Amino acid sequence: MALMAFTAEAGPPYVTDDPAPTDHHHWENYHFVNVTHAASSTSGAAGLDLNYGAAEGLQLTLVLPAEFERTSKTRWRSGDVELAAKYRLPSPASDRSPDLAFFPRIFIPTDHAESSHVSVLLPVWIGKEGAFWNWFGGGGYLINPGEGNRNAWLSGLALTRSIGERMHVGLEIYHQTAQTEDSQSFTGVNAGVDYKLSKHWSLLASFGPGIQHARQEGQYNGYLSFKAEY
Repeated sequence: MALMAFTAEAGPPYVTDDPAPTDHHHWENYHFVNVTHAASSTSGAAGLDLNYGAAEGLQLTLVLPAEFERTSKTRWRSGDVELAAKYRLPSPASDRSPDLAFFPRIFIPTDHAESSHVSVLLPVWIGKEGAFWNWFGGGGYLINPGEGNRNAWLSGLALTRSIGERMHVGLEIYHQTAQTEDSQSFTGVNAGVDYKLSKHWSLLASFGPGIQHARQEGQYNGYLSFKAEY
């Protein structure tokens, strides 16, 4: 199965992230669930993704998930705690230049029966916001120690458009190389929507199929969250 760490907590509702950090002294919190279905099992996670704008251009992130896998029966376990910091480089002088951010992420295992090794994702994200259209993409290198694991490359590209004042829709394509010795590389596509319910709450969702090694790694992937901003 494709590693859920990259899929679940990137740039909700997408796997691909953007370079924009949470605004200074503000919170963006996601109450999320994601699911990946392959031929032999269904797996995913549910939890909280907490983001705080600690300074201008700096976002601090804490993700607290519970993970599940269903084969003949459903098994739950505590997921890896994630600590991250997104730093957007100072904006260039030209308004046409895209933004750039570094977003290192550390995954700390809590269920040592599954793994006792800390993994690290080192991505760079680039993007540009327009009046109606936004694009963002990038990726990075996953340091994934432990018996049977492999280091991996992760990447993605997304395009979104605003529809009215409340809704954004978008499409993305993303790819990751094999992260364990018994897995394969994986490519997927997603369609997503971000709908503002009120001043402080939004509904985010995405869904899409796998298009490379989908039967083994993920025939489809889905994400749903309620976002709180304050």
